[in-house]
Parts: sequence; structure tokens; C-alpha cells
Amino acid sequence: MKTQNTQAVSIKTAHTHALFMAQAAMIAALYIVLTFIANAFGLANYAVQVRFSEALTVLPYFTPAAIPGLFIGCLLSNILTGCALPDIIFGSLATLLGALGTYALRKWKWCAPVCPILANTIIVPLILVYGYGLLIEGMSLIQCLGFYCLTVGAGEVISCGILGMILLTALQKYGSRIFAKQPGI
Repeated sequence: MKTQNTQAVSIKTAHTHALFMAQAAMIAALYIVLTFIANAFGLANYAVQVRFSEALTVLPYFTPAAIPGLFIGCLLSNILTGCALPDIIFGSLATLLGALGTYALRKWKWCAPVCPILANTIIVPLILVYGYGLLIEGMSLIQCLGFYCLTVGAGEVISCGILGMILLTALQKYGSRIFAKQPGI
């Protein structure tokens, strides 16, 4: 009897891990596809970034599997779109921090996009200045960073704050089914 219970627990644990990995992989793939779409329209890089994929940063509200999914999706997107190494590393870490923050604040629906907006608004301007050397003629370093904080922040408010909250609201009705921890629940 004890062996049967151990096997049942083992199968359930394996299923849970497989489901977590599958959800993370699907979110990463979706992030990459949406980044490529935004990139095709010239919206994914530089000062004003409206990455449709950043709307997915609200998904940790539903599942912790979104955290590695978003990080890996951002990392691969940055590599595949030809970003500079500092952008690949620190841009992906900004998305990871945002996802962790969303998960930490998951009890408060309207706080879901706050951490991704803040993480990217603070980190991406530093990447633009120090990783790409994008200084604006006639502006001091501090003025450039301030300008980029405004433009990146605006893009993040559109991507995470508006599109992300539309996504969160749309998924809320079916989130428990889509992100179920076990089949049939």
C-alpha cells in the first residue's frame, strides 16, 4: 500500500513539474513571437519600446511558471533580434525582476504591471546609455537618462499597464483553467 501511495505522489510530482515546464516554454515562445511582431513594426528596441510581449509580464499573477518563461523568452528575443550584450543580460534581468515583482504582488490585481514598468523604466535607460552609447547631442548624461526614463516608461505603461491589464482582465475568467495545476481542475 505504501508503495502505491509513493508511486501516486511520484506521478503527481512529475506531472506538476512537466506542466510547469510546458507553461514556461509556451510563455517563452509566445514572448519571442510577440517580440518579433513588434520588431517588424520597429516598436521593440531603442528609446520608445512598445513590445507587445511585455504585456505578458502580468502572467505571474496566474502562475509562477511565467517567471522563467518571461525571462527565457526575453533572453532569447534579445539574442535573436541582435541586441548588444548588455541589453541581452540586463534587459532580461529587468524582465525577470518585473516578473518576480508581479508574482509577489499577485494578491492585488491592479499592481500586476507596476514592477515590470518600474524595472524596465530604471534599467533600460542605463542600457541605452552605457550599452549602446545613445547620448543625445546637447544633453548631459543625467538629462539623457531622464529622457530615456520618460520614453521607456511611456512604452512600458502602454505595453504592461494598458495591454497587460487588458490581457489580465481577459484571462481572469478562465485563468484557473488555463493555468490549472492539475488536469480537469
